[in-house]
Amino acid sequence: MSYLAGIDIGTTGARTLIIDELGNVVGSATSDYPMYTPQPLWAEQDPEDWWQAIILATRAAIEQAQIAPSAITAVGLSGQMHGMVLLDEHGAVVRPCIMWNDQRTAQECAWIMDTMGRERFTAITLNPALPGFTAPKLIWMRTHEPANYARARHLLLPKDYIRYRLTGEFATEVSDASGTVLLDVRRRAWSSKVLDALEIPSSWMPRCVESPEVTGIISAEAAELTGLPAGLPVVGGGGDQAASAVGTGIVEPGLVSVTLGTSGVVFAYADQPAREPQGRLHTFCHAVPGKWHMMGVALSSGGSLRWFRDTLGQPEKMVAGLSRVDPYEILTAEAATAPAGCEGLIYTPYLSGERSPYPDPNVRGTFFGLTLRHDKRHLVRAVLEGVAYSLRDSLELFRELGIPIREVRAGGGGARSLVWRQILADVFGIELTTVNVTDSTAFGAALLAGVGSGVYTDVPEACAATIRIVDRTQPIAAVQAAYNSYYQVYHSLYSALKPAYDQLAKINES
Repeated sequence: MSYLAGIDIGTTGARTLIIDELGNVVGSATSDYPMYTPQPLWAEQDPEDWWQAIILATRAAIEQAQIAPSAITAVGLSGQMHGMVLLDEHGAVVRPCIMWNDQRTAQECAWIMDTMGRERFTAITLNPALPGFTAPKLIWMRTHEPANYARARHLLLPKDYIRYRLTGEFATEVSDASGTVLLDVRRRAWSSKVLDALEIPSSWMPRCVESPEVTGIISAEAAELTGLPAGLPVVGGGGDQAASAVGTGIVEPGLVSVTLGTSGVVFAYADQPAREPQGRLHTFCHAVPGKWHMMGVALSSGGSLRWFRDTLGQPEKMVAGLSRVDPYEILTAEAATAPAGCEGLIYTPYLSGERSPYPDPNVRGTFFGLTLRHDKRHLVRAVLEGVAYSLRDSLELFRELGIPIREVRAGGGGARSLVWRQILADVFGIELTTVNVTDSTAFGAALLAGVGSGVYTDVPEACAATIRIVDRTQPIAAVQAAYNSYYQVYHSLYSALKPAYDQLAKINES
């Protein structure tokens, strides 16, 4: 029996997962780390925190698996996308990682688009420059931290920094590299035209490969720290969304996934690269070699419910602690007692600005339609519904582009809630399925390791061997009709409030 390891650098913690070749999880462990917000709308992490968390999680997963480390065939990596990790000539981290949800780079995005021209830039990258992406962060640092910029010699993404610590290799793969907007997404290679125009040294860029390709082996030093055997192959892996799509089987036309993590993602497989004309969707390379995907990203999906729990859910957290249940279960149970549509209360989940379909760092979260009748159960249900509306925005763009939608698979921590799954099915007006995989990102990374090491012939075979549907949630016709009406109101709010969002941003900047 072959065993495979998947390592995921998430937003809130690192996870190591060990599976057998049939997809059974034999070991799993997580270790958390903090996120720092030195200024409003900034988000940073210390890469050393990731590394220490990986050491702890990997050792714990191996111990839980009760297998000899030598039985592991290969390791795959996944992680939060777009983060900027710069190393100096000695391999030391230059500054904390600027993360995917950081919103400081609006001016740099405008400079990039003006410098290259929108059409020329997006023809290569298939995406506009957005504040979350990596390239604007580099330009920001060149302007605001020139001493740090002068020290830089290597650019890595979060999971690829862990690759460096595990193997000593500077490498990435095409799905994660797509989110830097420095990649020629059609050619699946770094774009010299973009790098030259932005004056970013090509020597900083890591080797870029297809996701199942072996990129290095575990070093003796990393083996001693993590418990993984020295010489173990490490494959390219995938950005968190592409790896998660592999982990839920989104590897053929007609399959769409909805992932409810800190962010929310609607993800569709594509045989050929396509571009949404207004840049409201992202087109990236898939972790399936030679394939692509389109996705819409809502920045604060599960993050909205977490914000609600931490700011307004203290009583539920106290009860949860006494009864040893998850506070989210208590909150979603309260939400289930409120009527669909919350009697006109609508929440917009723009707590960190937004990406899809509104690439706008100035947009903010709102509760719209509050009355004296509304109580906490309405508020928490409105959060769940508002996130569903925001994800429907991207699903509607897929439909406009003619992307086939045969089945929608739900994943991520939020999808564990039956209440939230039913809301999604009713808001989307389509059956939602769930699969036997809970930690889809690390699971997908492990499957990619299996392809790279020859356990499976290709990615579709790996998915077919390990993934199966375990639950189906049908939309309720009457509720669906009500949500269609409320969605139209939700969809009108951005354009109605846009001037106020911009005015508020100017006031806060002054």
